[in-house]
Amino acid sequence: MFVRKISAAIITYNEEFNIARTLSKLTWCDEIVVVDSFSSDATVEICKSFGAKVFLKKFEGYGNQKQFLVRKCSHNWILSIDADEVLSDKLINEIKTEFTKDTIPYNAYLLNRKHVYLGKVFNYGYLKNTPILRLFHKEKAHFSDKKVHETVIYEGEKGRFNHFFLHYTANNIAQINIKKNRYATLVSEEYFRKGKKINFILLLFKYPLVFIKEYFIRGNILNGYEGYVWSIYISEYSVLKYLKLIEKRKKEDPYLSN
Repeated sequence: MFVRKISAAIITYNEEFNIARTLSKLTWCDEIVVVDSFSSDATVEICKSFGAKVFLKKFEGYGNQKQFLVRKCSHNWILSIDADEVLSDKLINEIKTEFTKDTIPYNAYLLNRKHVYLGKVFNYGYLKNTPILRLFHKEKAHFSDKKVHETVIYEGEKGRFNHFFLHYTANNIAQINIKKNRYATLVSEEYFRKGKKINFILLLFKYPLVFIKEYFIRGNILNGYEGYVWSIYISEYSVLKYLKLIEKRKKEDPYLSN
């Protein structure tokens, strides 16, 4: 399609309710590569129905999984998309236009992410338009090895597209709690590995301070009920990851002073 071919890269695990929506907006890419963590639902079959190359790998953290994913891609340009993210048509056309130019001015591009939570598109606050590096040349950039909240590491000047993709973060409260617990567990393991200290005074005030920041300062009060639920989620998560760290330390040494 283009002189510079693009590999769409996705990691999955039990994403049968999301993945078709995501893949339907990636068929213009030169290949779709999926690394699945042994899903027990129809995720793999759906991916193959879209012509994706599917590889299986035990999940050992998001950074590790995405590093493996990039190595499985045939082309140098990587479009990294999560299974619950969907490109808009305007963004797709913008990328196509850029990649048909004689010269591409950047080795990495920021894409604008728009938050969708409990079915509501957030049109206010910082989540309405968050730039995130998702399109890059794999010889110039790479994923960090963090277990969660991994990022693409690239030190040079970045391009940025004007249009956005949608991030369907959670569809219901049960899914919110599952994600909160999973991410808190992964982050606590990362903290434990790094020997992170815990300040109990700060932890005592963390929940209300984070809520004030998310709901009022960052503008989620304007996103209605869904903005309130999001702010509660972030506040709970900010404390839960430290409680899990304390729990892990006690399991390792019941007499350890935290």
